[in-house]
Amino acid sequence: MKLALIGNGAMGEMVAAEARKRGDEVGAIIASSDKDLTVDQLADKLRGHDAAIDFSVGDAVLKNVEACVRAQVPLVEGTTGWKQDEPQARQIVAEHNGALVYGANFSIGVNLFYRLTKEAATLFAAVEGYEPFIEEAHHSRKRDAPSGTALKLRDIMSEHLPGNISTASTRAGYIPGTHRVGFDSEPDQIVLTHIARSRQGFAAGALVAAHWIAGRKGTFEFGELIDEILKRRSP
Repeated sequence: MKLALIGNGAMGEMVAAEARKRGDEVGAIIASSDKDLTVDQLADKLRGHDAAIDFSVGDAVLKNVEACVRAQVPLVEGTTGWKQDEPQARQIVAEHNGALVYGANFSIGVNLFYRLTKEAATLFAAVEGYEPFIEEAHHSRKRDAPSGTALKLRDIMSEHLPGNISTASTRAGYIPGTHRVGFDSEPDQIVLTHIARSRQGFAAGALVAAHWIAGRKGTFEFGELIDEILKRRSP
């Protein structure tokens, strides 16, 4: 598979390294120096690739989506901080018969963590006396707070638990991505924790998504891919 990479920061470099290890070809790399390219110029750079993977910045997502659909290149959108633009991104994909898979977090472990959180929220919704909360912490370079993962966790919990769910964010130093979902009561507290030890999990998930989206049309959330994998492997 020939991949185009949008964003050449630490995450982009990790995706490139993992792709080459798996036998994929890395073609165009769209760097921050290309930010002034028009949509048509960007589409020209993307044409001929089997898929593109974007780990750039939230403000560039709509432009990248439009460039990819014009080039007829499926896009894996791993950038966070663009949730407010999701309806417009979906519309662009639909109008151009394109393909997009996006997610708040491309880690397989995090997506299983979402499912554990849903099950926990269902259980605690059936009893009284427990108050839910979310805590997340990342390195000081991460811009959005709360993280996209924390917002997704809050959405999952809100489907089953009434009221506001307290969500706290920390940005400091070199903290790896850490998310905690808790249920607190007077006699005890239950906490589920996911800690990302490296970016490798995000890169691996993005590559799985790139192979999955090739040949498809439409907009998909990464969780749909995980559901398909889990169903396939169920006894």
